[in-house]
Amino acid sequence: MYIIVVGGGRLGYYLSKALLHEGHEVVIVEKNASFCQIINDELGGVCVHGDGCETVTLAEVGTSRADMLIAVTGDDEDNLVACQVAKHKFEVPRTIARIRNPQNEIVFKELGIDVTVSSTSVILEHIQEEVPTHPLTHLLSIRDQGLEVVEIRIPAESSAVGKRIKELPLPMGTRLALVIHQTQKPKVPSADTTIRAEDRVIAITSSELEEELRNTLRGTWTATSPETEG
Repeated sequence: MYIIVVGGGRLGYYLSKALLHEGHEVVIVEKNASFCQIINDELGGVCVHGDGCETVTLAEVGTSRADMLIAVTGDDEDNLVACQVAKHKFEVPRTIARIRNPQNEIVFKELGIDVTVSSTSVILEHIQEEVPTHPLTHLLSIRDQGLEVVEIRIPAESSAVGKRIKELPLPMGTRLALVIHQTQKPKVPSADTTIRAEDRVIAITSSELEEELRNTLRGTWTATSPETEG
């Protein structure tokens, strides 16, 4: 793919280096001329000195043919503007924005940014993963489809323990994609897969159904019939 990275700081540098290693065509746009020189000395002429928020600069680096633009400057507003210009002016199919303030995530989503990445949220998720009582961890958001990939830990007291997936009252449209048991290899579950205590379940759901899914897998309920899809 042809990928434009706006922001040549530490994050932009290492991200671009990894993308280049994977064989992608990458151009970095960076305001700071000194940073540009350092990057070009290290990576070989991939950095352009300019403002990634400006249409003229983005036109110069061929944004109209880009498959993706990733904005990772240290300023949320700059990242938002760069992504919006790329999407609406140059019709870039995918845009990814770094956000420093997690409260801006809703705004970015409403304004059409495909993917947002918050280092604060990522760190919090990892902290929460270490807390045994943490009920649900977000692994991935698929913004354009309105879907979330989540991990749910099954406590010993859950009513789901000992039940087959087809016996669980899962929310309509939710799918269990993977079941990870402590002593066995992860497996893609079938309708007859039995849920056990301390299992980690990877599920695909919508944000509106997260709470219902969490209650089903972690809560206490009375099974009435095995008619729920698995």
